Amino acid sequence: MVSASGPPQAAAASIESSSRGIRRRCFLRCPAWVLPLLVLAVLPLFRPRSASAQQDPLNQVHINTPLPLTTKASTTVPLPSSASVRSGIMFHINTNLVLVPLTVTDPLDRLVTGLEKQNFEVYEDNRPQAIRAFSCDDAPVSIGIILDLSGSMSDKVVRARGALLQFMQTSNPQDEFFVIGFNDRPFLLSDFTSDIDKVEANLANLHPERRTALLDAIYLGLQKMKEAKWPRKALLIISDGGDNNSRYTEGEVRSAVRESDVQIYALGIFDAEAPTVEEQNGPLLLNSVTTDSGGRLFRVDDLAEMSDIATRISAELRDEYVLGYSTNDLKMDGKWRKVRVKLLPPPGLPPLTVHARTGYYAPLQ
Repeated sequence: MVSASGPPQAAAASIESSSRGIRRRCFLRCPAWVLPLLVLAVLPLFRPRSASAQQDPLNQVHINTPLPLTTKASTTVPLPSSASVRSGIMFHINTNLVLVPLTVTDPLDRLVTGLEKQNFEVYEDNRPQAIRAFSCDDAPVSIGIILDLSGSMSDKVVRARGALLQFMQTSNPQDEFFVIGFNDRPFLLSDFTSDIDKVEANLANLHPERRTALLDAIYLGLQKMKEAKWPRKALLIISDGGDNNSRYTEGEVRSAVRESDVQIYALGIFDAEAPTVEEQNGPLLLNSVTTDSGGRLFRVDDLAEMSDIATRISAELRDEYVLGYSTNDLKMDGKWRKVRVKLLPPPGLPPLTVHARTGYYAPLQ
C-alpha cells in the first residue's frame, strides 16, 4: 500500500516502477509456447479494414466536391457536401453542420434575389441557430427529370418534351441530367449526362400509353440520385399527377422524400375536368411531395406556357440561397428535427414567402 503522505510525484513513480516490475516478471515466467498464441490473437487487431467495410455507407461520411459558401465579407468557407443519414441523405450534414437551400418569392410569386445573410434567421426545433455561412451562387446541380408517358398524357407529351428540353437549355452548363419515363412502370430513358443533344436523341420517339405509376417513378428517381456527382440535387416531375398503378404508397414516397436531400419541382398539367379520381387527386399529390422537399408545384393552365414555366424553375435552381448553421443538438438519435427559416426583409418590401424544407433526420449512432 502506497502512503498518501508522501509527494504525489514519488507515489506515481513508485506505482509505475512496481507495475513495470510485475509485467516483466509475468512475461518472463510465461511458457515459451504462449508467445506465438499471443501474437496470433493480437495480429487481427492491426489488419486494415476490408474494402466492403470501407464502402459501407453506414460506416463513413460521404464527401463529394465541397460547395463553396461565401459570408457577407466574401470570404470563402468550404463546407462538406453530404453525409449518410439513415438510408438516404437529409440536407448536407457533416458532424453538426446543416445546410439549408431555399428560395424566396413575392406576393406575385416572382423570385426574390439580392437578400443578405442578415435577412435570415434559422430555428431548429424552435431554438435559434447561428448562421455560419451564406451563399447565393449558381452552383451546378444534379437533376433528374420524371416524365409522364401514360395514356392520359397522349395529347400533352409533345409540349412536355419541349418544356423538358427548354429547362435543360437554360440550366447551368455544368448541370448533369437523367430522365426517367413512366407509364405502368418507371424506366430509365437517359442516364446521367451533361450532353443535352444526347438526351434529346433519347427522347425522339415517345409513345404515351397504359396506366400511371407516378409514385414508383419518384421513388426510382430518389434512388438514382444517390449516384449524383453534385451535392445539390433536384427532381423535376412533368405529369398530370394521376396515379393508378404504383406499388409504393404516397406515405412511403413522402417518407423517402423527407429522408433525402433532393428538392422536387413539378410541372402539373391538370385538366379542368379530370375524368378520373386519380387525376382529380393529382394536384394534391404533387403539391404534398414538392412541399415536403422544399420545392414547388407549378400549375400549367395553358400548354403553350409550359416552356416558360420550365425556364422559371431552372432560374429558381440557379438563384437559390443556401444557409449553413451548426446545430447545437449533438444527439445522434435518427429523430426528425424541425427546421424553420424566418425572413427579416429590408424595409419597403411587400410580404415575402420562404420555400425551404421543414426539417431533417438526425444521423444515427
